Amino acid sequence: MQRIGRGKFKLGKVRKYMPEISSLEKSIFKKLKTAFPYANFCVWKTSVFNEFMQHQPSRFFLMVETDKEITNSVFYFLRDLKKSVFIDPTKDILEKYVLDNKDVVLIKPLLSEAPTQKTNEIETVTLEKILVDLYCDEIIFSAQQGAEMRTIYKEAFAKYTINQSKMLRYASRRRKKEEVYRYVSKISNLWQHS
Repeated sequence: MQRIGRGKFKLGKVRKYMPEISSLEKSIFKKLKTAFPYANFCVWKTSVFNEFMQHQPSRFFLMVETDKEITNSVFYFLRDLKKSVFIDPTKDILEKYVLDNKDVVLIKPLLSEAPTQKTNEIETVTLEKILVDLYCDEIIFSAQQGAEMRTIYKEAFAKYTINQSKMLRYASRRRKKEEVYRYVSKISNLWQHS
């Protein structure tokens, strides 16, 4: 039996999502934690969507999410490491500057109580977080929108155990709880009813 939310259970084996961590993610995370030991970080690559997608994009971003107060400091730190870095880019900046670069690092503020997990000593994303972020940020995740987003959601729910309470709590922190709930309910019967 697997727990999928507060007071909600589903028969079957728990299948926990653990993203693969690249050497680049490890390296960046360790350098950031050394430079900013008291800051919170969540480091991940947008290639995590690949296992759920039908069409594979050719470009990936390294996402560095951190405390809002230090996003500028992190930007300058990574730029000094000769990285192509952008802070929370707009659609215009993405189209003009980001898409032509390789190995781009995008810095975004990390919301308090965002669902993260430790994998190989690196603080990274949970499936609940990437699904909500995907829904909420159609600019950065433009390659994963539309029919592709439906495929990602369906595949994620089919392959892994998703904590619905955790997912909706995070969606609420992003002020999209009702929208995310309606979206998931509309695309299929993914929510487990108790």
